[in-house]
Amino acid sequence: MHIQELTIYTSKLSEQISFYSNTLGLKMVKQNQDSVSYGIGRSILTFQHAPETTPYHFAINIPCNQIEEALVWAQKDLEILPFEGSEIQNFNSWNARAFYFYDRDKNIVELIARQNLHNESNDVFSEHSFLEISEIGLPVDDIAPVYRYIHRSTGLDIYSGDIDRFCAIGNEHGLFICINKHKKDWIPTMEKAYSSAFVLQFAQNKKEWRMEFNGQEPEIKSLK
Repeated sequence: MHIQELTIYTSKLSEQISFYSNTLGLKMVKQNQDSVSYGIGRSILTFQHAPETTPYHFAINIPCNQIEEALVWAQKDLEILPFEGSEIQNFNSWNARAFYFYDRDKNIVELIARQNLHNESNDVFSEHSFLEISEIGLPVDDIAPVYRYIHRSTGLDIYSGDIDRFCAIGNEHGLFICINKHKKDWIPTMEKAYSSAFVLQFAQNKKEWRMEFNGQEPEIKSLK
Protein backbone atom coordinates (compact mmCIF):
# COMPACT_ATOMS: atom_id res chain seq x y z
CA MET A 1 0.00 0.00 0.00
CA HIS A 2 1.28 3.43 -0.92
CA ILE A 3 -0.12 6.29 1.15
CA GLN A 4 -0.51 9.19 -1.26
CA GLU A 5 -2.11 11.73 1.08
CA LEU A 6 -3.10 11.70 4.73
CA THR A 7 -5.44 14.43 5.97
CA ILE A 8 -5.76 14.93 9.71
CA TYR A 9 -7.48 17.65 11.72
CA THR A 10 -5.98 20.30 13.96
CA SER A 11 -7.31 23.04 16.21
CA LYS A 12 -3.84 24.65 16.23
CA LEU A 13 -3.19 25.24 12.55
CA SER A 14 -0.77 28.15 12.96
CA GLU A 15 1.24 26.27 15.60
CA GLN A 16 1.41 23.18 13.41
CA ILE A 17 2.57 25.30 10.47
CA SER A 18 5.36 26.70 12.61
CA PHE A 19 6.37 23.22 13.80
CA TYR A 20 6.35 21.45 10.44
CA SER A 21 7.81 24.39 8.50
CA ASN A 22 10.39 25.69 10.96
CA THR A 23 11.18 22.91 13.43
CA LEU A 24 11.08 19.98 11.01
CA GLY A 25 11.86 22.06 7.93
CA LEU A 26 9.39 20.33 5.64
CA LYS A 27 8.43 21.82 2.29
CA MET A 28 4.96 23.32 2.15
CA VAL A 29 3.24 22.29 -1.07
CA LYS A 30 -0.15 23.95 -0.60
CA GLN A 31 -1.80 26.37 1.82
CA ASN A 32 -5.12 28.14 2.19
CA GLN A 33 -7.00 29.76 5.04
CA ASP A 34 -8.08 26.49 6.65
CA SER A 35 -5.46 23.93 5.65
CA VAL A 36 -1.82 23.31 4.82
CA SER A 37 -0.04 20.44 3.05
CA TYR A 38 3.55 19.21 3.29
CA GLY A 39 5.54 16.91 1.08
CA ILE A 40 6.89 13.88 2.93
CA GLY A 41 8.85 11.92 0.36
CA ARG A 42 6.30 10.42 -1.99
CA SER A 43 3.41 11.21 0.37
CA ILE A 44 1.54 14.38 1.32
CA LEU A 45 0.53 15.28 4.87
CA THR A 46 -2.39 17.72 5.11
CA PHE A 47 -3.65 19.51 8.20
CA GLN A 48 -7.25 20.70 8.07
CA HIS A 49 -8.52 23.09 10.72
CA ALA A 50 -11.32 21.93 12.99
CA PRO A 51 -12.61 23.52 16.22
CA GLU A 52 -11.95 20.46 18.38
CA THR A 53 -9.59 17.56 17.72
CA THR A 54 -7.99 14.59 19.44
CA PRO A 55 -4.45 13.25 18.91
CA TYR A 56 -3.28 10.88 16.19
CA HIS A 57 -0.44 8.46 15.72
CA PHE A 58 1.31 8.22 12.35
CA ALA A 59 4.69 7.01 11.15
CA ILE A 60 7.18 8.04 8.48
CA ASN A 61 9.63 5.67 6.80
CA ILE A 62 13.29 6.69 6.77
CA PRO A 63 16.33 4.93 5.25
CA CYS A 64 16.90 1.58 6.92
CA ASN A 65 20.52 2.40 7.87
CA GLN A 66 19.92 5.82 9.44
CA ILE A 67 17.99 5.45 12.68
CA GLU A 68 20.91 6.58 14.86
CA GLU A 69 21.71 9.46 12.53
CA ALA A 70 18.04 10.43 12.47
CA LEU A 71 17.93 10.45 16.27
CA VAL A 72 20.93 12.81 16.48
CA TRP A 73 19.25 15.09 13.90
CA ALA A 74 15.95 15.07 15.81
CA GLN A 75 17.50 15.69 19.22
CA LYS A 76 18.68 19.13 18.11
CA ASP A 77 15.15 20.54 18.17
CA LEU A 78 12.83 17.83 19.50
CA GLU A 79 12.17 16.05 22.76
CA ILE A 80 12.26 12.32 22.06
CA LEU A 81 9.62 10.20 23.78
CA PRO A 82 11.33 7.23 25.45
CA PHE A 83 9.83 3.84 26.18
CA GLU A 84 11.14 1.70 29.03
CA GLY A 85 14.22 3.91 29.28
CA SER A 86 15.20 3.75 25.61
CA GLU A 87 14.83 6.40 22.93
CA ILE A 88 15.16 3.93 20.03
CA GLN A 89 12.70 1.04 20.05
CA ASN A 90 13.61 -2.32 18.53
CA PHE A 91 10.79 -4.15 16.77
CA ASN A 92 12.53 -7.43 16.17
CA SER A 93 9.55 -9.22 14.65
CA TRP A 94 9.26 -6.41 12.09
CA ASN A 95 13.04 -6.14 11.59
CA ALA A 96 12.67 -2.41 12.27
CA ARG A 97 13.78 0.32 14.69
CA ALA A 98 11.96 3.56 15.52
CA PHE A 99 11.67 6.59 17.79
CA TYR A 100 8.85 9.00 18.62
CA PHE A 101 8.15 12.67 19.28
CA TYR A 102 5.17 14.98 19.70
CA ASP A 103 4.04 17.69 17.32
CA ARG A 104 2.05 20.71 18.54
CA ASP A 105 -1.22 18.76 18.78
CA LYS A 106 0.50 16.02 20.79
CA ASN A 107 0.17 13.71 17.85
CA ILE A 108 2.66 10.87 18.32
CA VAL A 109 4.94 11.04 15.29
CA GLU A 110 7.19 8.06 14.59
CA LEU A 111 10.29 7.80 12.42
CA ILE A 112 10.88 4.16 11.53
CA ALA A 113 13.71 2.39 9.73
CA ARG A 114 12.58 -0.92 8.21
CA GLN A 115 15.45 -3.22 7.33
CA ASN A 116 13.37 -5.35 4.97
CA LEU A 117 12.93 -2.42 2.58
CA HIS A 118 16.69 -2.25 1.83
CA ASN A 119 16.42 1.50 1.20
CA GLU A 120 19.85 2.50 2.45
CA SER A 121 21.11 6.04 1.96
CA ASN A 122 24.57 7.58 2.13
CA ASP A 123 23.25 11.14 2.27
CA VAL A 124 23.49 13.17 5.46
CA PHE A 125 20.20 12.72 7.31
CA SER A 126 17.79 15.66 7.11
CA GLU A 127 14.12 16.38 6.53
CA HIS A 128 14.80 15.36 2.92
CA SER A 129 15.39 11.83 4.20
CA PHE A 130 11.69 11.34 5.01
CA LEU A 131 10.61 8.74 2.44
CA GLU A 132 6.84 8.30 2.86
CA ILE A 133 4.06 8.18 5.40
CA SER A 134 3.92 4.52 6.31
CA GLU A 135 1.38 4.21 9.14
CA ILE A 136 -1.83 5.77 10.37
CA GLY A 137 -3.36 4.77 13.69
CA LEU A 138 -6.89 3.39 13.49
CA PRO A 139 -8.24 2.83 17.03
CA VAL A 140 -11.66 1.19 17.06
CA ASP A 141 -14.07 -0.62 19.40
CA ASP A 142 -13.83 -3.94 17.53
CA ILE A 143 -11.04 -4.82 15.08
CA ALA A 144 -12.69 -7.79 13.36
CA PRO A 145 -15.40 -6.01 11.33
CA VAL A 146 -13.02 -3.19 10.41
CA TYR A 147 -10.39 -5.62 9.11
CA ARG A 148 -12.99 -7.60 7.15
CA TYR A 149 -14.28 -4.42 5.55
CA ILE A 150 -10.80 -3.17 4.57
CA HIS A 151 -9.82 -6.61 3.22
CA ARG A 152 -13.06 -7.05 1.29
CA SER A 153 -12.84 -3.55 -0.20
CA THR A 154 -9.15 -3.40 -1.13
CA GLY A 155 -7.59 -6.85 -0.74
CA LEU A 156 -5.22 -5.65 1.99
CA ASP A 157 -4.15 -8.42 4.38
CA ILE A 158 -2.92 -8.57 7.95
CA TYR A 159 0.79 -7.76 8.13
CA SER A 160 1.16 -8.40 11.85
CA GLY A 161 -1.01 -9.09 14.87
CA ASP A 162 -4.54 -10.44 15.14
CA ILE A 163 -8.11 -9.21 15.36
CA ASP A 164 -8.29 -9.07 19.15
CA ARG A 165 -5.96 -6.29 20.34
CA PHE A 166 -3.53 -5.15 17.64
CA CYS A 167 -3.72 -5.59 13.89
CA ALA A 168 -1.37 -3.98 11.35
CA ILE A 169 -3.07 -4.13 7.94
CA GLY A 170 -1.15 -3.57 4.69
CA ASN A 171 2.59 -3.75 4.10
CA GLU A 172 5.81 -2.02 5.11
CA HIS A 173 5.18 0.91 2.77
CA GLY A 174 1.73 1.57 4.20
CA LEU A 175 -0.09 0.21 7.25
CA PHE A 176 -3.33 0.78 9.09
CA ILE A 177 -2.38 0.33 12.74
CA CYS A 178 -5.74 -0.94 13.90
CA ILE A 179 -6.03 -1.39 17.66
CA ASN A 180 -8.81 -2.13 20.09
CA LYS A 181 -8.78 1.14 22.01
CA HIS A 182 -10.28 -0.54 25.08
CA LYS A 183 -7.41 -3.04 25.30
CA LYS A 184 -4.34 -1.17 24.05
CA ASP A 185 -2.81 2.31 24.41
CA TRP A 186 -0.19 3.97 22.21
CA ILE A 187 3.45 3.38 22.92
CA PRO A 188 5.76 4.96 23.94
CA THR A 189 3.66 7.19 26.22
CA MET A 190 0.90 4.65 26.96
CA GLU A 191 -1.65 7.38 26.37
CA LYS A 192 -5.27 6.70 25.53
CA ALA A 193 -5.80 6.03 21.83
CA TYR A 194 -8.51 8.24 20.36
CA SER A 195 -10.61 7.39 17.32
CA SER A 196 -9.58 10.58 15.54
CA ALA A 197 -11.19 11.20 12.16
CA PHE A 198 -8.98 11.28 9.06
CA VAL A 199 -9.04 11.00 5.28
CA LEU A 200 -6.56 8.79 3.46
CA GLN A 201 -5.88 8.49 -0.25
CA PHE A 202 -3.81 5.43 -1.12
CA ALA A 203 -2.84 3.09 -3.93
CA GLN A 204 -3.12 -0.68 -3.76
CA ASN A 205 -3.16 -3.35 -6.47
CA LYS A 206 -2.87 -0.76 -9.24
CA LYS A 207 -5.99 1.02 -7.99
CA GLU A 208 -6.46 4.21 -6.02
CA TRP A 209 -8.70 4.41 -2.99
CA ARG A 210 -10.06 7.02 -0.60
CA MET A 211 -10.84 6.14 3.00
CA GLU A 212 -12.81 8.46 5.25
CA PHE A 213 -12.74 7.49 8.92
CA ASN A 214 -15.38 9.35 10.91
CA GLY A 215 -14.18 8.18 14.31
CA GLN A 216 -16.45 5.14 14.36
CA GLU A 217 -16.07 3.23 11.11
CA PRO A 218 -14.20 3.63 7.82
CA GLU A 219 -15.75 4.21 4.41
CA ILE A 220 -13.68 3.25 1.38
CA LYS A 221 -14.33 4.29 -2.20
CA SER A 222 -12.46 3.36 -5.37
CA LEU A 223 -11.07 6.37 -7.25
CA LYS A 224 -9.76 4.54 -10.33
